[in-house]
Amino acid sequence: MNDTANDDAANAPRHPWGPAAATGIGSMPGEDIRESVRTVTGSLESLTYLPELPARGPGADMTGRTAGLLAELYVHLEPSGWRISDRPGRDTRRARAWLREDLDTLEEFTQGYRGALKISAVGPWTLAAALERRTGEAMLGDAGACRDLTASLAEGLRGHLAEVRRRVPGARPVLQLDEPSLAAVLHGAVPTASGYRTHRAVDRAVAEGALRELIAVGHDAGAPVVVHSCAPGVPLPLLRRAGADGVSLDFSLLTEREDEAIGEAAEGGTALFLGVLPGTGERAAELSDPAGTVSGVRSLWRRLGLSPGLLSESVVITPTCGLAGASPAYARAALAHCVRAARSLADNPE
Repeated sequence: MNDTANDDAANAPRHPWGPAAATGIGSMPGEDIRESVRTVTGSLESLTYLPELPARGPGADMTGRTAGLLAELYVHLEPSGWRISDRPGRDTRRARAWLREDLDTLEEFTQGYRGALKISAVGPWTLAAALERRTGEAMLGDAGACRDLTASLAEGLRGHLAEVRRRVPGARPVLQLDEPSLAAVLHGAVPTASGYRTHRAVDRAVAEGALRELIAVGHDAGAPVVVHSCAPGVPLPLLRRAGADGVSLDFSLLTEREDEAIGEAAEGGTALFLGVLPGTGERAAELSDPAGTVSGVRSLWRRLGLSPGLLSESVVITPTCGLAGASPAYARAALAHCVRAARSLADNPE
């Protein structure tokens, strides 16, 4: 390798979205997918994403959309939630139809796009806690059902990633696995259908193995994988061992107990998607101080003794969670504010 190639490799960004990046988590308000995709793709140049619109109804929510991706497993909606079915019915068909419409719209608004493009799916453990077996109990309570669900999700994600690559050939897909229930699964805190008991805690090695299987699907497709949780107690070391390239967190929930894990993740090359902006709000005028929004991130970096030069390479700025509960004006302003806050970190890391 010549000197020029060595210099290019040394100066290449650590992640496909590059430094000073910002993105959203997943959901957006309202029912107009064209408006949401226009907003997201117009606001986020380095790491845009396919939004979810849960206000459209069942099948457009994160659980329903992911259930529609499953291979040879089908779902239908009961008053208690999503339940496994013997065959594809109206609810499965509706979830798949919503996703086709979303991908059609994404394809239209990303003509010629070259850059990172994030797609989301519910991870295996949150999905196992959300989907019911035919008995009405969560799949989480049956180890065999969990294995089948993980395999089905893996196969469905392979197809989904291939479809995104076909529709947006210039994009570099990034896979986000949403795992807000992961900490509860690991601590035996997921309630049973009756609400009087909780499901037994899943062994950490078993949880890690299922996540590794799903993360490998992304890697096999050339897609970095980010695991998102807006709950407290995100198991950073477990996610890193499973192969996650990034971890997405609600910054306001971090405590000094996580300092060591955060520092090790940053120094080890794991991207930190830090949710620093409330996901709900009404007034766009509230978002007027991007430097102040990320002041806590700078303070964390100083406390950990990490290199300021590592900050904009390691951190992606996001809202704390999805924006479905916000007003459309606030959602638009929030994404633009995250972009400005990320630039502020790059311009003044100290």
